[in-house]
Amino acid sequence: MTPAIWKLIGESTLQTLSMVFFSTLFSVILGLPLGILLCVTAPGGIRQKPVLNEVLSRIVNVLRSFPFIILIIILFPLSRLVVGTAIGTKATIVPLSIAAAPFVARIVESSLKEVDPGVVQASRAMGSTNTQIVFKVLLPEALPSLISGLTLTIINLIGYSAMAGAVGGGGLGDLAIRYGYQRFRPAVMAIAVVIILVLVEVIQFIGNKISAKMMGRR
Repeated sequence: MTPAIWKLIGESTLQTLSMVFFSTLFSVILGLPLGILLCVTAPGGIRQKPVLNEVLSRIVNVLRSFPFIILIIILFPLSRLVVGTAIGTKATIVPLSIAAAPFVARIVESSLKEVDPGVVQASRAMGSTNTQIVFKVLLPEALPSLISGLTLTIINLIGYSAMAGAVGGGGLGDLAIRYGYQRFRPAVMAIAVVIILVLVEVIQFIGNKISAKMMGRR
């Protein structure tokens, strides 16, 4: 392959890393408070609000079940409003973040619910407020599980970012489709796939190590 193709592969890899990094950041910003709300307002939570919990749960379920490729198309106007364009790396971050936020919310909710209720009751007995229980008890206790969930989120986003290449999202998916499939260059497509697989393996390895290290400190 020519140096120009290798340069393109490098640029596409950086685009994918950029999309995944920023969409992970924004999905956590959106999904973390939503997941906390789902946990604390659920039956048996520290501040039960069944109606609110049901509404939030339905919204999360709807967003999670939406096919990502359709979500990208639906969010074209929002991407254009936020970043000034509906295609490219920057534009893809918008639907990636929105698609991953409900997934993050469910991970946070599940992780917080795994915390031993006895720890919460002990904190309550010592006079802790709901806010203190969330940020000083639930989140620290659930951190290893949250790290594992975040690892899964990043891996999903790598897959989503590749899918976004089908509609001009940039990155390795766009490279595989435009320069591999459409131009009959199977080697380019194979390299893009291998890089994606390597990224997934590296992220999974790092996530497992961090989670295991945190578990060992408890």
